[in-house]
Amino acid sequence: MKIRALILCAAIICSLSLTGCRTNTAGGNNAATNTVHTTAGGPVGTPTATTRAHIAENNGEVIDETNTAVEGNPPTAEHLPAMAFTIPTNNDVSKISNTKIGWGLGKAADSSGRPTDAVIANEKYKIYNAKFIGENERKIYLTFDEGYENGYTPSILDTLKEKGVQATFFVTYDYCKNNAELVNRMLAEGHTVGNHSHTHPSFPDLSAHEVNDEITYLHDYVEKNFGYKMTLIRFPMGEFSDRTLAIANNLGYKSIFWSFAYLDWDVNNQPAPTEAFKKIAEGTHPGAIILLHAVSATNAAILPDLIDFWHDNGWELAVN
Repeated sequence: MKIRALILCAAIICSLSLTGCRTNTAGGNNAATNTVHTTAGGPVGTPTATTRAHIAENNGEVIDETNTAVEGNPPTAEHLPAMAFTIPTNNDVSKISNTKIGWGLGKAADSSGRPTDAVIANEKYKIYNAKFIGENERKIYLTFDEGYENGYTPSILDTLKEKGVQATFFVTYDYCKNNAELVNRMLAEGHTVGNHSHTHPSFPDLSAHEVNDEITYLHDYVEKNFGYKMTLIRFPMGEFSDRTLAIANNLGYKSIFWSFAYLDWDVNNQPAPTEAFKKIAEGTHPGAIILLHAVSATNAAILPDLIDFWHDNGWELAVN
């Protein structure tokens, strides 16, 4: 009997110890970090947007990949901790790398013509809700960057309206302040307006607080003056870091980059229309996020033919 009692006590102690190993450091909604344990086969709570949402929705309670709460479950082999990592929250972005990355595309492409760099980046940075290319389907996403007005946006809007196409316009604070009528027209005609920052700096060169201000200043200005809440952001010059992507994601933004762009922004060195049309047409690929600058006279001139080309060849023009 004594031996049986000792065995029973040992089993109870072991069970309690194993359950206690599932650490939850969230401490409620005010915790700085959430600790998620991994098994030998990989992380139980891989830090994807979905996993982070589960943590937030459950007041810091750690949720595993199968949406089963770790706390309170009977101890099983798949839940035994081997190592731990932390998921930074809004108050902990300093732990994330701020190494600057200048977005650009190489020439390599997959069998569907999709740029390899964009496909890889999509997978690598999806944790931060960043998008570099759409799905591998016959859809393209037409986007325009609006740093300042050069007289061509009205023509671009006319073409989009005539062709029944919606696009996304990424605007700066100066653009909104100086061209309120055009921003109002974009919204009235069903286009998406995205955040392109307050002063157009390189985000990785700024402190986390300054990046936050660059995004929220314009966000609040547009919401106050146009009654519109932006949810998409394009980083100035395409320069980003893991940290700045995390800040944008924490503010509720999806970061939109591109999988096609060309040298169209130099107003004093515009490409010939025929060459530009050929370059864009040949560069079109499944899920393409196409970046055009609205300051370009060439872009405004060839846009009607481009849209006709896309439609004639079975491409659907979608919005993010």
